[in-house]
Amino acid sequence: MNKTELIDHIADKADISKAAAGRALDAFVGAVRTTLRKGGTVTMVGFGTFAVGKRAARMGRNPRTGEKIKIKAAKLPKFRPGKGLKEALN
Repeated sequence: MNKTELIDHIADKADISKAAAGRALDAFVGAVRTTLRKGGTVTMVGFGTFAVGKRAARMGRNPRTGEKIKIKAAKLPKFRPGKGLKEALN
């Protein structure tokens, strides 16, 4: 499912226009992005939790030259599925 299909599904299930569903989806994604940028978490009971993970700096290797390179530490978005989502799949 891509973004357009998701907007269509939201509009159909919530009985709202596609434009309103698109704005709602964009607002949700923006809220998650802003919260994670501030270091917080977004928890939706039954669905899951969005959080920030950290990857330590490490040494890597350039695949073309074989030269060692230093890879900087990074923050990554992570998602942990909730009990309800896990149960829906099994």
